Amino acid sequence: MKIATIGSHSALQILKGAKEEGFGTIAICEKGREKLYQRYKVADEIILVDKYSDIINQQDRLKDAILIPHGTLVASVDLDELTVPVFGSKECMKKEASRKKQQEWFKRAGIRVPKEYAPEKIDRLSIAKFPGARGGKGYFLCRNKKEFEAKGKKLLKEGMLTKKDLENAFIQEYIIGVNFYITYFNSPLTGEVELFGMDRRYETNVDGLARIPAKDQEGISPSYVVVGNTPVVARESLLDKVFEIGESIAKAEPGMVGPFCLETMCTDSMEFVAFEISARIVAGTNLYTQGSPYSYLQYGPGMSMGRRIAMEIRKAIEQDKLDKVIS
Repeated sequence: MKIATIGSHSALQILKGAKEEGFGTIAICEKGREKLYQRYKVADEIILVDKYSDIINQQDRLKDAILIPHGTLVASVDLDELTVPVFGSKECMKKEASRKKQQEWFKRAGIRVPKEYAPEKIDRLSIAKFPGARGGKGYFLCRNKKEFEAKGKKLLKEGMLTKKDLENAFIQEYIIGVNFYITYFNSPLTGEVELFGMDRRYETNVDGLARIPAKDQEGISPSYVVVGNTPVVARESLLDKVFEIGESIAKAEPGMVGPFCLETMCTDSMEFVAFEISARIVAGTNLYTQGSPYSYLQYGPGMSMGRRIAMEIRKAIEQDKLDKVIS
């Protein structure tokens, strides 16, 4: 059995973790992007494609492999066309791509979410988001319909958005607080939801605007494209709440398998407000290739999320329960 993944996003730690657990590894790379995986020697085999979606035509080369999904796969490939075993739940990952289904999931879990608005109903500072795993590209703030239309038109002209994006805009109340991107691992083998780690994200150019005096910001459109991550450790008294919301999410969607991430704000009343979910490994776990403070408490040093995924697959094979962790 081999572990395969698309050469992007969090592939380095996925492949490294797989090798640490004794699996052979395959990286599927767009032509010209394979050098990184050769440099770090994490891939035993590299499959080259013109574009990521071409993986659909290369599945015969993955017949002895399990495919590990991440954000690039979710954004680039029709999950319904994949016939190779995929770690985790494809159904949950498809819900990730639907803002409506995400919100329904949060409500079933009993987790507070920001208020939603149609453009004509916006009456406070809100953020407009757009479909897919696009890392914040094109998101913008607005206070009313007029601002929504004006900023949308500007980004449309700049090529940051399409007309279809604007028609499918998801507009939420902007919650003021501290960002916590909380990563968990849900194991169907143990029935336990593990806390893996937390991070905050560096976004361009909005984080860079803080270095520019307000009087010099005129004409600059803030953008929210994620370019990096920084570690966060929550105060210990918050951890019970952190576990509670993660367990509620897994209970509300029994098919959830493996890593997932809740994108939250912690308000000044110490309440977590959830605004997005990723039902697979997220790039914020790249901070923790040697483990996080929380994975250390459970496993000791050296437990990356990539290795934790491979460990679950290895244990599922040993227990003849592989069907519980793949779809």
